[in-house]
Amino acid sequence: MIRALSNAASGMRAQETNIDVLSNNLANVNTSGYKRARAEFADLLYSQQQMAGGNSGTGTPLPVGEEIGNGVRTVATYKSFTNGEMKETSNPLDMTIEGKGFFQVLLPDGNTAYTRAGNFKTNSEGELVNSDGYPLSPSISIPADATSISISESGTVSVTLGNDTTQVDVGQIQIATFANPAGMISMGRNLFGATSASGQALTTTPGEEGSGRLLQGFLEMSNVRVVSEMIDLISAQRAYEINSKVIKASDEMLGQATRLGRA
Repeated sequence: MIRALSNAASGMRAQETNIDVLSNNLANVNTSGYKRARAEFADLLYSQQQMAGGNSGTGTPLPVGEEIGNGVRTVATYKSFTNGEMKETSNPLDMTIEGKGFFQVLLPDGNTAYTRAGNFKTNSEGELVNSDGYPLSPSISIPADATSISISESGTVSVTLGNDTTQVDVGQIQIATFANPAGMISMGRNLFGATSASGQALTTTPGEEGSGRLLQGFLEMSNVRVVSEMIDLISAQRAYEINSKVIKASDEMLGQATRLGRA
């Protein structure tokens, strides 16, 4: 019964983590480029009372063993990098990657971060930057007298200057792909960082080497599905409730055993 208490407690802790992950998904349902997370669990080591195949005492091997579990623990929060819904904005600086890949932005410390959020803007110098002012990498500047901006599916940025009708190329957007994007670290602010688990970034032109193409005037929204998250939330809540009832039942059984000892 003591083991039942610890097992149920580990189950409650696991479901607390599950609900934390689900609540973060729901909180970011309207966050551009957000990727939903899923808590993953594993059972703990087992106490082996008798090994399968061991001697039964009659000279015959046991067909099955006797083992008692010791609860559950959280082992990972897996991020799903499936594409989110594309929302048309008609903003010429909004972009979405239709397929695999990440935009690259340069952090103040000189490192590169990666994002799926394509809501770019221009700063005082005309550079394309994200919402935090981090410049797109490689850097692209839009001239102050540009009257129109065009971004091709392959990432070529062209502008029309003044009264001229001829488009001029001002830069080339490069995107990065990873062998294991789920191994990237979440940095907040819609940014991800590379790790040894994700592998090194492979920089390529959009549409090449399996990477996605760019769509101008669209934003990728979160890939969170509210109905699915709510169903998972109800399941987690019920699992938490069941584990709490196991603790209550174990406590009542211990209480009864204590009273028997006093009789």
